[in-house]
Amino acid sequence: MLKTRMSIFDTFNMLGISIFSLAVLYPFWQTFVLSFSDANGASTLGIHLWPEQWVTVAYQFVFSYQNITSAYLNTILRTVIGTALIVFFTLLVAYPLSKKDLPFRNYFTAFFLIAMFFSGGMIPTYLLIKSLGLLDNRLALILPGAVNVFSIIIMRNYLMTLDKGLEESALIDGAGYFKILTKIIIPLSKPVIATVALWAAVGHWNAWFDAMIYIRDPSKTVLQMIVRQMIVALDLSQTQFGGGGATNTNLLLSNVRAATVMMSIGPIILIYPFAQKYFIKGIMIGSLKG
Repeated sequence: MLKTRMSIFDTFNMLGISIFSLAVLYPFWQTFVLSFSDANGASTLGIHLWPEQWVTVAYQFVFSYQNITSAYLNTILRTVIGTALIVFFTLLVAYPLSKKDLPFRNYFTAFFLIAMFFSGGMIPTYLLIKSLGLLDNRLALILPGAVNVFSIIIMRNYLMTLDKGLEESALIDGAGYFKILTKIIIPLSKPVIATVALWAAVGHWNAWFDAMIYIRDPSKTVLQMIVRQMIVALDLSQTQFGGGGATNTNLLLSNVRAATVMMSIGPIILIYPFAQKYFIKGIMIGSLKG
């Protein structure tokens, strides 16, 4: 009887998960199909599981936009360097804070927590960036967020769960703290490092507001800023571009919007499957111990 109940439960559980997965995946697939459809195919009402005709006119328009190539490269550069800095500084801060015998440990932790909940605001931050001479500089997009307090807390809590016997044995054998960090702590912390890196990469990849404030040279701007400018320009001008059998401006704009979405989220979607196996473990363990 119990086995029958478990079988029924498993069946409904799998059915519920399948429905939920389809509900999550369908909007993404719909956007993908729309980005490769022409205006006539997109005008047909109903569920679109496959384009009636594969066309790339929307992508041709997107990649012909001014500065799109340099913006893509700037975003990749920002994401790689910004993510590396966040992981580096997070490790340097979280490791000593995970030591219960660290002098003034509670005061340092409180200092970081206050900085996480309270900031100077946009105007003081802008004045600071200006005084440092970072206006219209790519570093203005990377350095202000190099220390992420939330990631520090998550990594600190994770490091506190590691077996202290490994570190004590290394200390007895004559290893220093830096060697322990690089040879023992980092290899054991792959789940939380992958979690922090994924958060940082997604944050840098999607950021555009700081580029709008600090960057004036179009060749130094980022992809999301160009995408925003493109969509705003299309919405304002309602300009129709040729090709693909387009017959309606609104449908044409919807194709372009879908293409920009796919172009902007593509790299992150490709990276996520490789980090996913570490992601859940890292965030769960890092959020438990205080």
